[in-house]
Amino acid sequence: MEKCVVIKQNTAGEETWRYDGMVVERDEKALLIEAFFNRSDLPFHGIVLKEGDRFVEAYFRERWFNIFQIYDRDDQALKCWYCNVTRPAQFVDGRIEYVDLALDLLVFPDGTRMVLDEDEFSALNLDVETRQQARSALQELWDIFADAQQFRIEKEYASLAAGIF
Repeated sequence: MEKCVVIKQNTAGEETWRYDGMVVERDEKALLIEAFFNRSDLPFHGIVLKEGDRFVEAYFRERWFNIFQIYDRDDQALKCWYCNVTRPAQFVDGRIEYVDLALDLLVFPDGTRMVLDEDEFSALNLDVETRQQARSALQELWDIFADAQQFRIEKEYASLAAGIF
């Protein structure tokens, strides 16, 4: 597997978070990586994101979101999916760069879904087209997880998941 660096940016193009990952699979439109949570343990909407939790992350050149499938570091149980509404990802020289648009969808294995950060999204200075794209992306994610108990990145994005599962 090849190394990569993930760079999350705000709407001003400023870096807000950076971490390393390993490319598992790629095609012309998407990239699947494996990464490990690199921050201290963090309580988050009824779960704890732990330093060392395993993330399987799907990024897309033409879609306005990414999807993180998160596994517990201790027992490898699926904790949740965390989906960021973003501008389409850029893949450049071993880097994945994406602009976060604040809206997020958190999905638990039992199917419970929560839209997060509506206030932050509303406060962003975005043009009408970008707002519409973001809302459409959120709806697409909502639909993807209509049956969360059946969803797995390895099934939905099989061509990108070969070798990791």
